[in-house]
This record gives sequence, C-alpha cells and structure tokens, in this order.
Amino acid sequence: MTSPAQPPAGAGPDGRKLKLLAVTACPTGIAHTYMAAEKLQQAAEGLGIDMKVETQGSIGAENVLTDNDVREADGIIIAADKEVELDRFAGKKLLTVPVADGIHRPEQLIAEVQSAKVYAGGGSGGGASGGSASAGGGKERSLAYKALMNGVSYMIPFVVVGGLLLAISLSLGGDATSKGLVIPEGTFWFYVSKLGETGFKLMLPIFSGYIAYALGDRPALVPGMIGGFLAADAVNIYGADANAGFLGAIVTGFFAGYLVLWIRKVKVPKVVAPIMPIIVIPIVSTLIVGLVYIYLIGQPISWVFTHLTDWLNGMTGTSAILLGAIIGLMIAFDMGGPVNKTAFLVATALIGTNNAVMGMAAAAIPVMPLGQGLATLLRKKLYTQQEQETGLAALFMGFFGISEGAIPFAAARPAQVIPANMLGGAVAGAIAGVAGVEDSVPHGGPIVSLFGAIAGVAMFFVAIAAGTVVTALTTNALVGMKARKEAGKDAALGAPEPALAGVGAGVKSAGAAAAAAGTASAATPAGAKEAGVPPASTGSGAAAGAGAGVNAGSGSDTGSGDEVLSGYLTEQTVKTQLVSDDKEAAIREMANMLATTGKVTDTEELVQTALRREAQGTTGLGEEIAIPHAKTDAVSAPVVGFARSAEGVEWGSLDGTKAKLIFMISVPEAAAGDEHLRILALLSRKLMDTGFRERLQAAPDEAAILDVLREIQ
Repeated sequence: MTSPAQPPAGAGPDGRKLKLLAVTACPTGIAHTYMAAEKLQQAAEGLGIDMKVETQGSIGAENVLTDNDVREADGIIIAADKEVELDRFAGKKLLTVPVADGIHRPEQLIAEVQSAKVYAGGGSGGGASGGSASAGGGKERSLAYKALMNGVSYMIPFVVVGGLLLAISLSLGGDATSKGLVIPEGTFWFYVSKLGETGFKLMLPIFSGYIAYALGDRPALVPGMIGGFLAADAVNIYGADANAGFLGAIVTGFFAGYLVLWIRKVKVPKVVAPIMPIIVIPIVSTLIVGLVYIYLIGQPISWVFTHLTDWLNGMTGTSAILLGAIIGLMIAFDMGGPVNKTAFLVATALIGTNNAVMGMAAAAIPVMPLGQGLATLLRKKLYTQQEQETGLAALFMGFFGISEGAIPFAAARPAQVIPANMLGGAVAGAIAGVAGVEDSVPHGGPIVSLFGAIAGVAMFFVAIAAGTVVTALTTNALVGMKARKEAGKDAALGAPEPALAGVGAGVKSAGAAAAAAGTASAATPAGAKEAGVPPASTGSGAAAGAGAGVNAGSGSDTGSGDEVLSGYLTEQTVKTQLVSDDKEAAIREMANMLATTGKVTDTEELVQTALRREAQGTTGLGEEIAIPHAKTDAVSAPVVGFARSAEGVEWGSLDGTKAKLIFMISVPEAAAGDEHLRILALLSRKLMDTGFRERLQAAPDEAAILDVLREIQ
C-alpha cells in the first residue's frame, strides 16, 4: 500500500495553489511599510504561493486589493501598526500582526495565516490594535492611544474656530465690566461671540464622541458625544455643581467605546442582530454612560468642587506667594474642569474685597496656551505641521485669556503637558501674588490690561512671560525625554513618538487612517489627513496622502536613462568606502560629500538636522542598511548620497547589524511632503531585494554602483 501523494509546496490541502493577500502599514507610512511588503512577497515566491500585497503608505494606498482578490484569497495577513479597515475581509482567515513581524518573520506568518480564525466582520480596525489574531504585547494600549488621538484630531478645528471667534469678538466688541469682558447684546460682535461659544460647546462632545467612535465604531458615537456633553455642561444639563472638563470627556469617551465593544460581544437571536448597531446598542450604551456619569462620576466631581472651594477660601489669608502658586496650579490643571473652576470662582468672588487673588488667576490663565504655542516655536522638530499651526492659534487665544487653546496639547500628551502647565501657572501666580498685581474684572490674559482693569501692569506682564517660558521649556524637555526613552520602540516602528494631531484611528470612511505624525521624522500626521487620523501631518510637514501626485513604486517620475532617483543621486554623491567608523562622523562625512553638489547652503545645519532626527529614533533599518534623512532649508534642492562601509557603522538597528549600505536623503522643507516620502519608499522597497544589496556591495567603483542603483524604479 502506498501513501497518498503530498500536495506540492505552496498548495492547499486540495492541491490548488494557495493565494494569499497582505496589507502593510506603519505609522509613518514610509520605510517599514515597503520593507514588510517586499519581505512577504519574497517569502511567498520562495514557497510557491501567490501573494498580492497592498501598501498603505504616506503617499497613498498602492496595489489595492480588489473584491475579486479577496473573494479568491485563502487568507489575509495584516502587518500594520496603524488602523486598517477590516470589514472587507469578513469571512476570510485573517492574521493581524505588527509591521515588524512582516519584516522579520514573513515565512512564519504565511504558515500561521493558513490556520488563522475566520474573521466575522464588524471590527473597528486592524494593525497592532485589533483584528482577529494576536499582535503581541501592548495591543490594548495601542488601540487606546489611537482612540485618544482620533478624538484630539476631530476636536482641534472646534478649539481653533471657537477660540479665535471669541478672541476676535472680545477684542473688537468687548467692554470691561464688573462681570468681566462683556459684548453688548444684539451687536454684530455679540453674534460672532455666540458662534465661538457654540464651537467651544461642541469641542468636548466631539472629543469624547470620536474617542468612542475609534473604539466601537458608529454605535459608540452617540453615547460618546452625549457623555462629552455631560462633561462639558453638566451644570446646565442637570444642575451639577461643576463640569468635568476635558479630563471628564476622556473618561466618557473611553467608557462609551469599551462599553459598546463589550455589548457587541453579547450573543443575540438572529432576528435581533440587524437592529443591534442602529437601535439597541446606541440606546443601551447611552443610557448606561449617561446614568453612570450623573450618579457615579458627577457626584465625586461635585464633592471635589465643594471641598476645594472651602479649602481655597481658607487659604486666602496665607502668604501672597504661596496663595498665588496654588491659584496658578489649580488654574492650569484642567482648563475648565472642577479644579480650574474652583480657583477662578473663588478669585471672582473676592473681586471688590481682595482684587489681588483675581490678579493671581488673571496672570495664570493665559500661561497654558501661550506656553504651548511658544513650545512649538522653540523646537519645531518636536511638533507636526498641524501642531505648529495649532500652536499659533493657541498664542492668539492666550493673549485674550482663552485657556482652552492648550486643551489639544494637554489631551494628546497629558503626562508631559499638564505638569508643565501647572509649573508655569504656579510661577505666574506666585509672581503676581508677591508683586501685588490686582484685577478688577473676572477675566485673564494680557487683554484685560488694555481695558484698564489691571493694577501693577508691568509685573502682570512679567508674571505672564515667566510662566509662559517655564511652561514652554518644561513641555519641550518632557516631550524630548519621552521621545528619547521610547526611541528603541519607535525605531522598530520607523518613527518617533506620534504627536497629537493626526493619528486618526477609526476613520472608517477613509478606508484607512493616514500616516500618523512623526516629530522630525519623515512622517505623522495627519489624520486621514487629520480628517480622522490621524497627523497628521507627517514629519514637520503634512503627510502626503493618496493625492501626493507621486506614485512611488510604479517607476513613474523616477527618471530614466542615466538618472538615478530623478537625478538626485549622481556619481558625485557616491562613495565606495566611508572613512568614518561611527554614526555622527559618517553623517558628517556624507553631508560634506553632498555639499560638493552646490545644493547644500549650510553643511553644519544639515548635519545637526540629521542628528536630531537620529535622536528621535534610529534610521538604521536592519539588513545592514541605514537611511539617515533630513528635511531642512540648509539644502536648496533634493539631493541623495550613497556610501558603503566595509566594516559597518553601528547605527542602532533593531536586528543588531551594522550599517554597510548607507543612503543620506536631504530635501528642503518645501519638498518634505512629496519627494522625501517618495525617495524613502522607493529605497526601502528595493533594498529588501537581497540580490540588489549584494550587487551594491560587489560593485567595484562609482560608475558600477550607479549602474546598480538605476534598478530602483
């Protein structure tokens, strides 16, 4: 008796050739997206398996999977660290892993997907944050972070529009009265201010709602937004003693999102299933979120408000510097929450009897938006383009005493921004207190001095300036520390710590979120682009989305004939052997080589920009490859250099290999959104070809190296 013939390699149990699909995506949408795609493709070819890979990079989705592709597929691999729309894969075996797995263990993924569970559909996204298969540790944390960033992304326009309309109406139509800066009813500027107030009223419901939406999809939107309304206006909605502010909106958003996820797991009769997402889940979750807030969350907030008020009233007889520091800390803590409101209302109640307390509060009120705005100006490389724009709006709002301008920053990085705000607020309040600054109207910020409401104007501005500088410097120090601390982890993703704008998890209508914003790297941002996503914005400029105008990987616009990378890399920018044996020296050597083209206007600035990028996260990609890059106006036009190192340069690559093939990309800021991303994508894709790397290593001289590099299409 003979045993039955085994199916050939790459065939399924029925002997038919396997057909697999994959989607690769990293937060930056650049190097690792294409590296994972190439590795999976190569592994499939080696196993005799048909595979089509869709890449969702910063220059748009390429090689998009069609309905026919999905219908015929035996399994789908999602190697992604950002949101990927999964519903189109319902009914298929689905494996969801981090993008790094697609690079480092493609063969294992191909084996694992053949026994993966069938995806039932209805999930909110993929990547390391969701899906049908485990993506390893940190899964829920990643999902929570994306959800938070999604809420921030949608909230920003409401903060900016509402704040700027209020600021304009106050400056042009406001009068200083005992009730604060008041705009006469019925005037043109009164209606402008109402529009601004409406924007602010919607700010927290939108924030909470889109946190919930990123977690639980459309059924979570209603309970999330209603929870956000309660956090924003519980005083008027049901007579609470205090509103919870943006911290409360974070709580209601996550509560609603995770509640909906839990309810969706409840098995119901088939006859009920169709109405679950449109009727049952929204109603049940809204009732639970609303009632839990009113009875369980609102009560502690009211207790905090009442006791903080009593405690602060008892402090008014203490030393001015201590009271000022405490007032400033409280004002800066939650920007509209119970702690902030306690300090403000106590100060307001003392107007007429002790105007100095209001002076302390008035000096602290603008410090948060002014400090965060200044932070984005001092260290632009830490912030995406949208964050920088939000920072400018925050500066404007800060002048008019609108502290909500800092909320997007505090919501995105609470652990870094809130302590920095509090420190700056305490400094401003203490200086105002010891200097005896007084304010006769219940409002803060530099604008009140223009209405003659401030006694001690000079020290009032000194207090604001000192607090602003302290907040800005502390914020940048803390953000930079976190970026360096997570550099190893971020290097595995190909990007530094994501920034607030534009991670847009949960942007279902966009098909997939756009690349998340990276600080000084080639990427974040911005939420489909910031539509939902993030990220926004990428690097220090906006991410190139699907309409970037460049089809990376297609070979178009890359030049032909003797041109390499559109002519950016020439024999003049090729070195067969680097002299340097450490990273900084290698970057400097390559920058000097690029300077010989005449396209580098400031070599030292180019070097420092590239080193700052390295501090955010190594550009060592593994496989003995490094691609340092810099976006800076120290170059007048895009220029690319290539050098080899026989011994290798320690670059901090995740796989521990030294860099022997080093490309250096330098582009002006104006080109950051397209050429930068296109060049990185093309290089990353081609460098995954082992034969290509071997030919580069073996090429005897510059001309031979260029011949090999012309293969990049």
